[in-house]
Amino acid sequence: MQRSGALSLPHSRIPRSAHHSIKPSLSHSHSHSLCKSRLQVFLCPKSSLSSILGFHPILHFLFFFFFFSLTTKRKSCREREREREREREMGALFNEELPVAQEFNMHWSHDRRFLKHVHDNVHGNIFIDPLCLKFVDTEQFQRLRDLKQLGLTNLVYPGAVHSRFEHSLGVYWLAGEAVRRLRMYQGSELDIDNFDVQTVKLAGLLHDVGHGPFSHLFEREFLPKVINGCEWSHEQMSVNMVDYIVDEHAIEIDSDTVKKVKEMIVASSKISGAHRSNEKCFLYDIVANGRNGVDVDKFDYIARDCRACGLGCNFQFQRLMENMRAMGDEICYPAKECQYLTDFCYISSSGTYVMPSFLLIFHSIWPDLTIYKLFTTRADLYRTVYTHAKVKAMELMLVEALIKADSYLQISSHILTPAEYWKLDDTILKTIETAPDEELKESRNLILRIRRRDLYQKATGVTLKEGDVAVSNVKIDLTRGKDNPLESIKFFKDFESEDKFSIPDDRISHLLPASFQDRIVRVYSKKPELVEAVSEAFENFQLKTYGIKAQVHETPDKKKRRR
Repeated sequence: MQRSGALSLPHSRIPRSAHHSIKPSLSHSHSHSLCKSRLQVFLCPKSSLSSILGFHPILHFLFFFFFFSLTTKRKSCREREREREREREMGALFNEELPVAQEFNMHWSHDRRFLKHVHDNVHGNIFIDPLCLKFVDTEQFQRLRDLKQLGLTNLVYPGAVHSRFEHSLGVYWLAGEAVRRLRMYQGSELDIDNFDVQTVKLAGLLHDVGHGPFSHLFEREFLPKVINGCEWSHEQMSVNMVDYIVDEHAIEIDSDTVKKVKEMIVASSKISGAHRSNEKCFLYDIVANGRNGVDVDKFDYIARDCRACGLGCNFQFQRLMENMRAMGDEICYPAKECQYLTDFCYISSSGTYVMPSFLLIFHSIWPDLTIYKLFTTRADLYRTVYTHAKVKAMELMLVEALIKADSYLQISSHILTPAEYWKLDDTILKTIETAPDEELKESRNLILRIRRRDLYQKATGVTLKEGDVAVSNVKIDLTRGKDNPLESIKFFKDFESEDKFSIPDDRISHLLPASFQDRIVRVYSKKPELVEAVSEAFENFQLKTYGIKAQVHETPDKKKRRR
């Protein structure tokens, strides 16, 4: 008689030494005996070899059958449990009812099976959610591919050919990462939900969708000279463009989401706007921080521009994003200080970190130097790249070419409506250059001079006649004009502390500059024969006004090449 539950197999197919290895369940002893029976292939007589080989296919079939059934069952259970967990999260995050399409987009915005995978040369792999992808796949957003991030800078730094398109994707990704970290570390405290995550990411994606051609030249140099009292801004055009894209492409998105996205886009220029009365005000400082200038927009363009121009970048935005913390209505950063002295310090009624006078000779508070490197790296980029003397000379020539072509091409009229504005990009340069129209002859000649490197020559200082020279006024600061940007940033002692404070200049470092803004005035001579006259006039102006007669720099004469 055979016991119930035992495997019923012909005894003639099983060697005597293998009888004890057959068990009714797939236990550890079963696997051990299985290995033992396999070893017997080499130890048993030749007559029993055929019986062992005849037994193995059945055992393998039973083993894999039970293993496959068990694995499939566990996998289906895990999937059901994961789906229940996702439903519980969605129920907890959405207290108010949302449109079906909006809820679907938010629901799957974290499931990478439904995300567009893009490889970025700065941030690596980034993922675009379905709702944001609807905006990306429009001709209005794709226009950003034809807007160089740095305008004409690529004519001096050949690698600077990146566009507003990849910058916008980078800001989208960093904005999502920033709010994700805040949600991870302070989710229950801040009550950040999927709606907040989606709006911040959309604001990062669309913050430059209304940007003009040739970097900021179109907005700051061209428009003021052709339209008197022009108050046009690319931030406001971005807001108008968001509405236009939603209507033109019938994108299903909640009106509250659109409203909040537009508020975040213009937050840098309207820091005292209506959003300050709303809760979660810190969300408005992630993409465009008008409070102190520390935002993911700067994080991306500083890292991207340094990489494209081949310059070193000692600023690590990852440290700031990992350590930032929302306190009250603003985002704060950790202050680095000596632990053994901080117990003696206190915070004054004005919110300033104060140390007793007897300790000042031993200690100086050092904020996270990463923040200071953010501002100094930006200033270095302005000094060496954005305001390069040759770049500014070409920009002056391009502005003049656009002004001369405006009456014929009606370039400035494109800013009136988004329907016309999105058709304007950097290709206007090639349009003027290749057009045969006589009305564009002067503009064509100026562009031809840029191509042939026959640029305006810098002679420093002032003008002789308005038509003979071009003046470039350059301002370089640390984002806060004449003020120290560190004064507007709040810090916290450690992650256990509930207090935020500012750090005075004399408690930071004696290496901080005395001035936080540089102003440079460059005068370019349009005609080479007038360079000496302009230089002499500038020196006389200096002597009369400031009591000095010194020329900082002038364009050297080009040596004639031997043929």
